[in-house]
Amino acid sequence: MTIDNRCNMTGRTIEATRQPGESQIRYRVLGLAVLLAAITYLDRVCISLTAPAMMRDLGLSKVEMSIVFSAFTLAYALFEIPTGWWGDRIGTRRVLTRIVVWWSAFTMMTAGAFNYGSLLLVRFLFGGGEAGAWPNAARTISRWFPLKERGTAQGIFFMGAHLAGGLTPLLVTAMLTVMGWRTVFLILGIPGLLWAVTWYWWFRDEPEEHGSVTPGELEKIREGRGVEVSQRLDRAGWRRIMTNRSLIALCGAYFTQSYSFYFFITWLPTYLENARGFTATKLGIFSGLPLLMSVVADFFGGVTTDRLSVRYGLRIGRCGVGGGSLLLAGIMLATGTATSNNMLAVILISLALAFSNFLLGASWGTCSDIAGSNAGVVSGCMNTAGQLGGVLSPIITALFVQRYGSWSAPLYLSSLLYLGGAVCWLFIEPRQQILGEVSIDRGREA
Repeated sequence: MTIDNRCNMTGRTIEATRQPGESQIRYRVLGLAVLLAAITYLDRVCISLTAPAMMRDLGLSKVEMSIVFSAFTLAYALFEIPTGWWGDRIGTRRVLTRIVVWWSAFTMMTAGAFNYGSLLLVRFLFGGGEAGAWPNAARTISRWFPLKERGTAQGIFFMGAHLAGGLTPLLVTAMLTVMGWRTVFLILGIPGLLWAVTWYWWFRDEPEEHGSVTPGELEKIREGRGVEVSQRLDRAGWRRIMTNRSLIALCGAYFTQSYSFYFFITWLPTYLENARGFTATKLGIFSGLPLLMSVVADFFGGVTTDRLSVRYGLRIGRCGVGGGSLLLAGIMLATGTATSNNMLAVILISLALAFSNFLLGASWGTCSDIAGSNAGVVSGCMNTAGQLGGVLSPIITALFVQRYGSWSAPLYLSSLLYLGGAVCWLFIEPRQQILGEVSIDRGREA
């Protein structure tokens, strides 16, 4: 199946019919974005499966390996906002090309690590190069999709990420039976390079610049953007962004979501093996189960936030989905941790991650709603907060297990954080753009 065919299938998921004279180029853009998301998680999740072999070959302890995990995330957090701002300034065509080429190269360079220091350096540079991928994808969606389709588009985007993340354990487990971990990293760097060539050749930053976009589709995109405040960021603009109550609360909620998420893509295989007794094939299947469940949650979360926003307004459509998702995630994670039945525990813990990912369309949709023309910066702020949670999660988990000899304590902490994130959504106002007094509600009158 060609890229265009896959993209057209993605487009039909959002909108079954199209108006006469309306092209579907925005759906092809989304298709390429979905492939981008899939490749990022293919590369990210890989290391959680290769970690035991890497620790053995390089002589690393659990705490040292957790610092390696966090080195990637720390660099990702440090460069997230600058790279999001860069995409706002020069466009996502060039910026995403640079990002993907960089991280693909460092995925392959991971194979050359020869000790703790070299692995730490490679993973830090890997994270710095990948920073900004999500904010620039969010900006792309904000430029190519009308407001009422953004949540669904973001949900489909994350479907690609989590489907790849869910299948990666099976893929990497199979690869490790016939090759070493170094060869695995060399092979997994190739898809990103192919994607970067395709993106730079075909994509354009604005719909108006793409020769295949018809007037009908262009009109639909323009009319559906709502009123945007376009303002070049000066010192006052940066201050308003960084002190905005909605964005601060959004960052807090996303911190709690990402903190727990990073447990799933770093220590979950080790937890399932040491605390729940799963081995071999079962380990590969159940390591990917939370992300596979998240694929369904991504899509329905995006559709739900858009439909509720159209019918009841952005406040209910975004905040209701975001807060409710984290509330259910906290309950599921605590219950799964407490149960002694290993199979039931895996199902409940997987559901916890799925519920936490149900909010992704609402979270990233809110960034586009309140950002105006600065979607890269605003979504970069939110994702930076998430990456800070990702920095802390592997290290705190390892320290808790080392200190208490149990995996329950770090999981209960994640459950409490989910509940705190649900409270944060009470303070988010998605109807108000940060740089301006523009109400962008799309309630029942839409």
